[in-house]
Formats: sequence, structure tokens, C-alpha cells
Amino acid sequence: MRKYKFFTNFDREEQWLNEMARSGHLLVNKAYSYEFTEGAPEDANYRIDYRTFKSRQDFEDYRTLFEDSGWKHIAGTKSSGAQYFKQVNEQGNEDIFSDVDSKAARYKRLSEMWLSLAGCFIPLFAVLISTGAINITAFVKPKLLYYTPGLWEMNGSHFWRAFLFETPFALLRGFGWVILPVFILVYMTFAYKAKKQYAATQQGR
Repeated sequence: MRKYKFFTNFDREEQWLNEMARSGHLLVNKAYSYEFTEGAPEDANYRIDYRTFKSRQDFEDYRTLFEDSGWKHIAGTKSSGAQYFKQVNEQGNEDIFSDVDSKAARYKRLSEMWLSLAGCFIPLFAVLISTGAINITAFVKPKLLYYTPGLWEMNGSHFWRAFLFETPFALLRGFGWVILPVFILVYMTFAYKAKKQYAATQQGR
């Protein structure tokens, strides 16, 4: 079974995964969606860290460290960021983090990731503005975005066929750039939320 959800708070995500396990849905993988297998209801204990690794060996050493402490690595790759663990040894610690600072640090790393994504789009947006590729007049004169010769002199079905055919291309030419500031704003918002959660977790010591 697959489920599509999005979280910006690791604690809430862990709580949801534990609730899914209690209903008999156990996490087996996480990429673009959560992949569960059905089994007996289980009082599971999932924890999520956020780390990326420069080498495969560093990633394997990281996984081994936690597995030796009773935590099975369920999902995550060396470059995925989010790393999902499930407690398999009840004699071990109930958390993968040794203290509040290490638990809060995952939110700091997450915030830095969102900021880096926003930073990738800012130069591109600036280039489009500086080169005049963004046509502001399209907002007041959208007809300028249509290149079909004689389009506005056509009548009836000829006009509508030509108009409907070219409209998606016209919108892309005139307003495709809007997606850039949207992405920047969204990523900055996520970065702010992660930074805020970082501070809140530290204060909860």
C-alpha cells in the first residue's frame, strides 16, 4: 500500500508512522510516497534523522552505528536526506538521539537544505529579469503572446481552434517564469518552519 503525504515536522511524521503500525501498516520504504506492508498491528517505534553523505562508505558506517544500537534502517539513501529507523531491540535506547541538541540539529540541516534549493532558483530568476526575458506587458496585453498570423481576424470555429491550440504555448511564454518566485517562496517558507522547529526543539530540553 502506498500513501502520499508531506510533512515539515519530523515529530508529527514519526507519530503518524507509529499510528500506521498500530493499525497493521508497517513502513518498508519511503521515496516519493510511503510504502507499507500489511501485517499484525504493532506498537512500533519509528524515528527520523536528516543527513546526507559524501560517500557510500560514510553512509554504511552511519547505518551500522544505529543498527548496532538496536535500530533498523528502513528507508533513505546517502543523498535523500531523510533517514528512517525502526527500533528492533527493546533493550536499547528509546530514541536515536543522545541529547536535545542532536535531535534539534536535524531541523537545522533540513532548513539549510530548503535554503539551498531556494538559492538555486534566485540567480536564474535574476538572469531572466536582467535579460528582459520576463515580459511584464503580458499582464495587460496578453494578445502579444499569440503568434498565429491573423488570429484576431478569424471568426467562428477557425478562431477557436487556433486560439485553443496556441493558448498553452502563450501561457508558457508569458507566465512560465512565475513558477520560479513561487518555488523560491515555498522553499523559503519551509526553511523558516524548519528553523523555527529547530529553536523550539532546543528550548524543549
